[in-house]
Amino acid sequence: MDGVTEGVLRVRVSAPPVDGAANQALVRLLADELGIARRDVRIVAGEGSRSKVVVLDGVTRERLAERWPGLAT
Repeated sequence: MDGVTEGVLRVRVSAPPVDGAANQALVRLLADELGIARRDVRIVAGEGSRSKVVVLDGVTRERLAERWPGLAT
């Protein structure tokens, strides 16, 4: 996890961007970091891109700000 830069969470995963492996790694990482089920992490834009938009079901803005201060929510 690289942290928050200019309000954006920057994450690096070691999985290659082949057959969705990197996307799956991102979902797994975010779910583990927040203690939520993987089904509650959805990539809603950018599946084939380096930049992604993710929806986290059941996670409050306060919880995100607590975990990653400076994150634009």
